[in-house]
Amino acid sequence: MRLWVCITLLSIVLCASADRPAIFRAGAFVRDAAGGAWDMWRAYRDMRKANYIGADKYFHARGNYDAARRGPGGAWAARVISDARESWQSGVSGRGHEDTRADQEANAWGRSGGTPNRYRPAGLPSKY
Repeated sequence: MRLWVCITLLSIVLCASADRPAIFRAGAFVRDAAGGAWDMWRAYRDMRKANYIGADKYFHARGNYDAARRGPGGAWAARVISDARESWQSGVSGRGHEDTRADQEANAWGRSGGTPNRYRPAGLPSKY
């Protein structure tokens, strides 16, 4: 009986040490996703604070850009949050499909590494 307990414990230790890199990758993904969600929140907060007409595409691109720079987890979080936001807003805001399409274009541009300044409106304060 003791032999089987020792073999079982040894197997658990070996399996755990063999999977350790996968655990670290999973942890990094979760950390990047949490950071990406924070980046998206910060861009949304700044958009609300700036309250500048025509700047929403810039903040969409900036939030996605910052989140995607964190890594795969950040890009995933940005995609999920952007898609959920656009799905919800398309039915509520009444701005139509054209605005939703333009928002999604800005989201994709930021996630792909494109500079958010492409969508920056003239006159937006430099602190943003």
